Amino acid sequence: HSLKPHKCPTRKTYHGMCAINEKTAEIRLCEMWKRFEVSKLVFLKADWLTLRVEKYRPSSLEEVYGQEEIVNTVRKFVHEGKLPHLLFYGPPGTGKTSTITALAKEIYGPNYKNMVLELNASDDRGIDVVRNQIKDFASTMQIFSRGFKLIILDEADAMTAVAQNSLRRIIEKYTKNTRFCILANYSHKLNPALLSRCTRFRFQPILQEAIRDRVHNVIKKENLAIHPDAENALLSLCKGDMRRALNVLQACKAALENEDMQIDIDMIYECIGAPHPQDIEAVLDSVLKDDWTTSFLTFQKYKNSKGLALVDLILGFVDILANYDLKPATRALILKGLADIEYGISKGGNEKIQTSAVIAVVKQAMQSQA
Repeated sequence: HSLKPHKCPTRKTYHGMCAINEKTAEIRLCEMWKRFEVSKLVFLKADWLTLRVEKYRPSSLEEVYGQEEIVNTVRKFVHEGKLPHLLFYGPPGTGKTSTITALAKEIYGPNYKNMVLELNASDDRGIDVVRNQIKDFASTMQIFSRGFKLIILDEADAMTAVAQNSLRRIIEKYTKNTRFCILANYSHKLNPALLSRCTRFRFQPILQEAIRDRVHNVIKKENLAIHPDAENALLSLCKGDMRRALNVLQACKAALENEDMQIDIDMIYECIGAPHPQDIEAVLDSVLKDDWTTSFLTFQKYKNSKGLALVDLILGFVDILANYDLKPATRALILKGLADIEYGISKGGNEKIQTSAVIAVVKQAMQSQA
């Protein structure tokens, strides 16, 4: 009954709701009402966050950062009226989907929804979709619209082999009035015959300066305050993934208790879940200087107290050791040993045994360095 300004429905009289205990029925109904209120607030907050995720997606080709050569080439195809079937592939968060949707909006304008069919990973990717939905869309023409239609197949490397074979024939048959744009993270997972029918563009991880420009734009519009060290850590940890950079920035904003607070470097590492460089250096320093038992206990201490994963520590070791002046043979021993350990972890290897192996690899390699 404490909810305001909404009135709790149990203040009304519900006769015959519970033949056993009317008071119990009122309590249950009141609890249900409270849960509804809480769930509504959670939904509104989630809806706010979702809007912020898509808010800064490029709406035009001018807003696509870090892929200027691809944007200029594709735009030239459109202006000359010679747009081929396209294949965009590369790491996630590099602008593949944003580029083709911005291009489609530039071509079709308000008629975008009628002329473009988008299928992504959440849709069924079997042979039935190719034979029915894609074929029906590609084989028809708009009465009041001129030009070709566009079919966007996002994450096409998740399609079955049978569906890819069927799609190959549809691309050939309906080229006159339809263009296909295939988006994938890995081109080697696509049918070679499908690859030969498309003009390929590889999207490189976005340069830090391009991400910095976009992040500065978002920070200015959202009225955020971020420490320079935190900004550099964000750009380094996102590894060329624009989507990840904006998502982390959004998570940091949601975690701020006061809008006037500044985002610091610790908050960036906590939101990403990456180990702090100071923690990695402390563990590596123990491995290099302390005896075996102390090194192992230090490993376990940081893993348990900071919640660090062994794989993340291994990657951190590689980054730090890259700046060390090591003999080529020593560096090769370390990298080969850590690579074998990482593979063992991915196959479900015992955590304690793999931790001991990391210590052994580093210590043994450093003996050859001496």
